[in-house]
Amino acid sequence: MPAMELSPIRQASLSSLSPYYGYGPGNDNPNQTHGHSIPPSPSNMSVRSMESYRSNEGIVSGDSVKCDIMAKFLRQRQLEKMWSYNANSEEGVILKRGKDDFVCQPKGLVGVQDGFYEQICRLNVKVAITVSTDVIQTYLSSIDTLYVPLADGRRIQVLQDIHSLARSKKHHFAAFIRSPDPKMIVWHDDPEQVVARAEQIESLLVANLWRGAAQLEQSRPGSRIDTAPPTPGPDGKMTPLKQTFRLKEKEVISSDDSDVDVEMTFCDLPRKTRLYQSILIGITAMIAVTALGVGWRYIAVEISVDHNWMRLAFLVVVPFQAWLGWFFFQTLVTGLSQLFGPVNQMLTNSRSFSGIRSKRINTPGRQLPHVTVQCPVYKEGLEAVIEPTMVSIRDAISTYEMQGGTANIFVNDDGIQLIPEEEARARRDYYEEHNIGWFKKASNMNYAMNVSARVEDKLTRISRHARWNDQLEEEAYRDALDQVIKEDQGRTWADGNVRIGDYILIIDSDTRVPEDCFLDAVSEMEQSPRVAIIQFSSGVMNVTTSFFELGITYFTNLIYTAIQFGVANGDVAPFVGHNAILRWSALQDISYNEDGVEKYWAETTVSEDFDMALRLQSASYDLRFSAYFGRGFQEGVSLTVYDELSRWEKYAYGCSELIFHPLRYWPTRGPFTPLFRRFITSNMPFMAKITIMSYIGTYYAISSAFFLTVMNYFLIGWFNGYLDHYYVDSFKIYFSIVIVFQALGVVSLAVLRYRVEGRNLFLAFLENLKWLPLLTIFLGGISIHVFQAIACHMLSIDMSWGATAKEAKRTSFFAEIPTILKKFKFTFAFCLIMTAAMIVLAGVGPVGALIPYDWQITGFVAIWPISVLITFHFLMPLVLNPGLMQFTF
Repeated sequence: MPAMELSPIRQASLSSLSPYYGYGPGNDNPNQTHGHSIPPSPSNMSVRSMESYRSNEGIVSGDSVKCDIMAKFLRQRQLEKMWSYNANSEEGVILKRGKDDFVCQPKGLVGVQDGFYEQICRLNVKVAITVSTDVIQTYLSSIDTLYVPLADGRRIQVLQDIHSLARSKKHHFAAFIRSPDPKMIVWHDDPEQVVARAEQIESLLVANLWRGAAQLEQSRPGSRIDTAPPTPGPDGKMTPLKQTFRLKEKEVISSDDSDVDVEMTFCDLPRKTRLYQSILIGITAMIAVTALGVGWRYIAVEISVDHNWMRLAFLVVVPFQAWLGWFFFQTLVTGLSQLFGPVNQMLTNSRSFSGIRSKRINTPGRQLPHVTVQCPVYKEGLEAVIEPTMVSIRDAISTYEMQGGTANIFVNDDGIQLIPEEEARARRDYYEEHNIGWFKKASNMNYAMNVSARVEDKLTRISRHARWNDQLEEEAYRDALDQVIKEDQGRTWADGNVRIGDYILIIDSDTRVPEDCFLDAVSEMEQSPRVAIIQFSSGVMNVTTSFFELGITYFTNLIYTAIQFGVANGDVAPFVGHNAILRWSALQDISYNEDGVEKYWAETTVSEDFDMALRLQSASYDLRFSAYFGRGFQEGVSLTVYDELSRWEKYAYGCSELIFHPLRYWPTRGPFTPLFRRFITSNMPFMAKITIMSYIGTYYAISSAFFLTVMNYFLIGWFNGYLDHYYVDSFKIYFSIVIVFQALGVVSLAVLRYRVEGRNLFLAFLENLKWLPLLTIFLGGISIHVFQAIACHMLSIDMSWGATAKEAKRTSFFAEIPTILKKFKFTFAFCLIMTAAMIVLAGVGPVGALIPYDWQITGFVAIWPISVLITFHFLMPLVLNPGLMQFTF
């Protein structure tokens, strides 16, 4: 392999870093010896029991006989299909019984030194089978390439001999062997699926050969010229046929091995900046100013009558009114836009939105970037939560590797020291078997990324000679990682591949990803160098069938629909912290040094994803929202009302952290945080700043509903008619909210999904009505809790939240009662005290009879808003609790 020189970690992408990642000219040859710690084991098509990681005794713990029977059965199937006809060659079946324990058929495979059996043991796969047919032998004798192309741009490696098998690309699921006996070797994690996979590959091989012959015939002189219709361009418009031919010509040129600049392949057409959202923001501002102006009209009239200029003190509350009420006016304008405005922008591409895929990278001309999948885990179950997620990720990695890319999984396991030793050992065995890099430190992902950067720094100091190969690179990496762990003196636990690639796909432990998503994601990132994050639209992966989880599922889909509409209009794209691909170099650009340690994620706020988005945009990076995978990405949602409420409290606390210092720091540091000051003075578009502030204002608006409604009860009840006309009572506000959020929102969402997704309008409307009561009770019952979170931050009172439950737990009516009383004791106390006060102030009962008539509150306008507030806060933990409502004992 040619000598490769590593660039500093702050400057280079992994495409120039190491053959350990499979980069560079030498690694295009799969026959070359190279490290196998990047490609994890092939993806599972069936989730296996955790017992296979707790025992070394086989597929079924303590019963290795079943493995022997399965091996003999697969050998019988192999002979029936005539996949083995040379008794003297290394042909047969190998099955893994347990850790470092394999069984084979025929038994003679064990005696061959450095042969098929030993290579499969080193490759460490569950099952492998050889396929030797005339088709495969004829095909291998007719080609001289390093890969066999299959459908959809995928390919399977071709090895020169069996001795290269142990260091082949495991996620290809298969490899062709040229000598001494041409054959194909197929492996899998499920013995029941390996034969079907071998048949599938052979069928694709024949189909590819046949199509290739037909295309060759058409390409001869006199053949028919392809007259394909115009194709959609990046902006959604139809590309003329002549322009299509030019693009294809450029692709052919750029894929040549000549000195043509390959970078031109990745140049994307400049995307348009849509201004429709700016227009909607302008209309929103007009309505907000008009509403404020109506109030000030009353003040002007009153001043002209009594000349009391003290009313000008209301100017103090105008900014807060505009901030808290902005989301209401924006919802009104957005709803009308969804009914009557354009929606074609949701199916095209723009600067901040991708409705269709970008042109894929022309893989023959360029090495695909390396992708690191980063997944934080805590105390989730291995079998129920972590393994299905890893299965989904390995499926996607397999597809990407067969397309020519490389990827690795990096698990940040913060729970491995907290769970029982047996479960911790099962996790470590699972990570080792599937070549998953993992890291543990009593901290978060920030420290893990710092460890990875320190490993890279050590690797950059190593001089590489002309004969440097991947095996030497792997040894150097192991030494560097061991040095870092030793330097940390036991604070860091890590193993496997913890290096970070050009791009980071960040997921949660309960995530599902599309099988073919990496190539589209990296292609778009390569063509948009100023895009730091692409946030993918997500569906929901339901764990239970409870009405609450299904209701939150509906709410989550509603949120993503609203995000898609806003970003497609030109709004700033959000970053929700998972199911997103990040540019590693961009994260390094905005890193900061704290206590002598380079950090990437904020550790002083609970909304580190929102903080990351603000810092990236303040550094002139773009964020983008992608919807072309539909609901292929899936995420888990809150399973209980406790978890969903904690999520809202955490977000509210985080938003308060982003803007304000706690009150005790105001005299010395001022009210606003440095991050907020940088955000306000940054070169971000003014419309984006308004949108972000509007989002943050929603939490303050929800929290203010609690004390403003209580205040309104006493003001309207005791001073109605004496209040200034500038004051608007809660009943009028309540009526406006019902009209905009519940009436207009239900109708506009149904119409939007009908116009964009082609859904049945009536059924979409019924679905919205179906979940309206649940969302009304929940959103109407969280004001006190959101107020509590913001107040705790402002008063420097610590709040903590546990990890969201990823698995359903069996519960009962009597088990939920003490939990509810413990978590909502202050809420219930407030509801009971206010209810008693309302009864007394209404003059009801013996105590109420003691209240003077002038101090009694009996007006409907005063009582109704506080009654709704109390009712929703009292009902929310009760009627939205499936464990309680199912009445299981």
